[in-house]
Amino acid sequence: MQAKPRRLSKYKVIAAAEALLIFILIFALIWVCFISPRRQAAVPTGASAEDPQVRARAVIEKEESFYQLDGKKILLHDGTFGEVFMPVFQDVPASQLNMDNLITRNGYSFYKENGQITSLTGVDISEHQGQIDWQQVKDAGVSFAMIRAGYRTYGGGVITMDESFTENIEGAIAAGLDVGVYFFSQAISTEEAIEEADAVLDAISGYNITYPVVYDWELIYDDSARTDDVSVDTLADCCISFCERVKSAGYKPMIYQNKLTTMYKLDLPRVKDYDFWLAEYGTEPTYYYDFKMWQYSSTGTVPGISGQVDLNLSFVDYSAQ
Repeated sequence: MQAKPRRLSKYKVIAAAEALLIFILIFALIWVCFISPRRQAAVPTGASAEDPQVRARAVIEKEESFYQLDGKKILLHDGTFGEVFMPVFQDVPASQLNMDNLITRNGYSFYKENGQITSLTGVDISEHQGQIDWQQVKDAGVSFAMIRAGYRTYGGGVITMDESFTENIEGAIAAGLDVGVYFFSQAISTEEAIEEADAVLDAISGYNITYPVVYDWELIYDDSARTDDVSVDTLADCCISFCERVKSAGYKPMIYQNKLTTMYKLDLPRVKDYDFWLAEYGTEPTYYYDFKMWQYSSTGTVPGISGQVDLNLSFVDYSAQ
């Protein structure tokens, strides 16, 4: 009669051991599948989980990997919301310019490195400037001119060449200035952007263009325009189509835009491979990303040009490339 209780006790021990083993296996499975991956994802590569200065960074999963962010913020001011922010694109190059190197003298801005002025002064002009004495412009210290080749009307969408283009480009070259050209676009499709590029390429054929050929797409603020409803994707498509057409013809393509339109409307990761001409008026630019030229004033005065004119700095000597 004493053997039976011992046998039952032995079975209980085995059952308890089996239950414990099953519990351990289930816990291990949960750890491997759910807990461990989350702990690893919460800590950036190379960081310690115990480091209080390291925070998890959000990764926005999209088809294009360049939309992943590095946690930095760009602060902007909005008339309705006040201070607002945008996340920084990790794969779009940031500006490497040191704003402490900017100086202003007699209404002109310069950029210095190691005590030497390394920037080049330029103007951008169109038929609105009227007759220009290009030799006076050259003698005043202007190195390059960005000349409007033409524009597309924002109402009817008609390509129109600048009435003073030939006179301006020939006068600037004869005076010894380096020249680039720009086209004021109102394209609403890639076909129109290519049409604009072809019009520019035809206009500059035969001239020594030493500075970029620029796509200048702008919003019309004071009137209704055919471009009012252009999508972000379409704008990027137009920029790429124009620039690639220009590049295929052997010229240096560039995109011109003001700071806010660039931040709100331009898909920067898609156009990051093209040089950028920034329009931001003031004593120094606050634009975060890389730019090669800076239009810093629309109210400049230059000998040889009647009235006010846009002033620019180029941080790159394109004529040497």
